Amino acid sequence: MYKRVLLKLSGEALAGDQKVGINEETINEVCDAIKSIYDLGVEVAIVVGGGNFWRGKYGENMVRTTADYMGMLATAMNGLALQDAIEKRGIEAIVQTAIEMKRVAEPFSQREAMEHLQKGRIVIFSCGVGDPFFSTDTAAALRAAEIGANAILVAKTIDGVYTADPKIDPTAQKIDHITYQEILEKDLKVMDSTAISLCKDNDIPLVIFAMSDPDNIIKAVNEEDVGTKVD
Repeated sequence: MYKRVLLKLSGEALAGDQKVGINEETINEVCDAIKSIYDLGVEVAIVVGGGNFWRGKYGENMVRTTADYMGMLATAMNGLALQDAIEKRGIEAIVQTAIEMKRVAEPFSQREAMEHLQKGRIVIFSCGVGDPFFSTDTAAALRAAEIGANAILVAKTIDGVYTADPKIDPTAQKIDHITYQEILEKDLKVMDSTAISLCKDNDIPLVIFAMSDPDNIIKAVNEEDVGTKVD
C-alpha cells in the first residue's frame, strides 16, 4: 500500500452530472473515499483543477496570462470546498495556494506542507504552480516530487489511458500498463508532457482511473488493478 500519495482531481470530477460548479453529492462521495484511505494511515495531499468553473480555452479572445490566472482562482474555490467537506469528516485539512491569499489559505511552503502531512493533516494545493502557461497536471507532478509522494492518483472522467480519445474514436482501446516513455513517444493525452517528464525524472508512478466510482481511490492506494498504471 502506498504510504504517501498525491491525489489529482479534475475540477469536472467535482461537478458530477451537472458538469459545472460543485455537486454536493459528488464531493461528499469523493471525500468519503479520501477519509477511507486516510483512516488506513495514508498521508494524503491533493491537487485540484478548476475546469468546473473556468478553463483557459474559455478565454479564447483574452490574454493567455489573464485566462490562466482566472483558472488558478477557480482551483482555489475547489480547494476550499474540499477543505470544508474533509473537515466535516473530522480530519484537519489545510489549503495552500501558489498565489498568496492569506485571508483564506496558507501560502505554499514545501517545509510546512511536509509538517502538516507528518501531523496527520490533509494538504490541498491550489492555484497550480502560481504561474501562467503551466497546467494543474504539472502542479501535481511538481508537488508530488516536493513532498516525496509514492504515487500520483489521477482521478479523471474516463477510466484510464486509451490508444486514442474514446469520446471521439469508438475503436480506441484501454491500456492497463504503459511507460512514461511510451506516452511521450505516442503523444497520448494523459497529462501534459511537462508533467509526464517530471514524473519520469523523479520515478513517481501514476495511477489513472475514473472518478465515477470514488472507491477507485481506495483500490488505487491498495495497488489493486484499476484504471491504468504508468511507470
